[in-house]
Amino acid sequence: MTPKKAISTSNAPGAIGPYSQAIASGKLLFTSGQLPIDPATGKMVEGSVADRAHQAIKNLIAIIEAAGGSLDNVVKTTVFLADIGDFQAVNAVYVEYFSSPFPARSAYQVAALPLGADIEIEAIVAIG
Repeated sequence: MTPKKAISTSNAPGAIGPYSQAIASGKLLFTSGQLPIDPATGKMVEGSVADRAHQAIKNLIAIIEAAGGSLDNVVKTTVFLADIGDFQAVNAVYVEYFSSPFPARSAYQVAALPLGADIEIEAIVAIG
């Protein structure tokens, strides 16, 4: 069995519950869902859903880089939205960070997200 290793960085928000920012196992990294929290202030980013999508992705980048990877290594993302009507606005931000071939992705509208967020993004990353 492949051991698992917790990945942690102060460049992304700390966990708000009993979970790790990410877990590396073998050649895969599994990030926890990233809310649009500014790690410098500990507060949710204000503005539009696009502003918050930028922050959620920046948080993913910080965690992935702490594990020795980059966004180019992302193979799958899951986007959780409080309003699926924000899908196109989030797509416009998403293509600023990811390029072809794009990671596989799922997007869901959910009833609620932690701390009243309107977006959360998680990723699976091929590392090493």
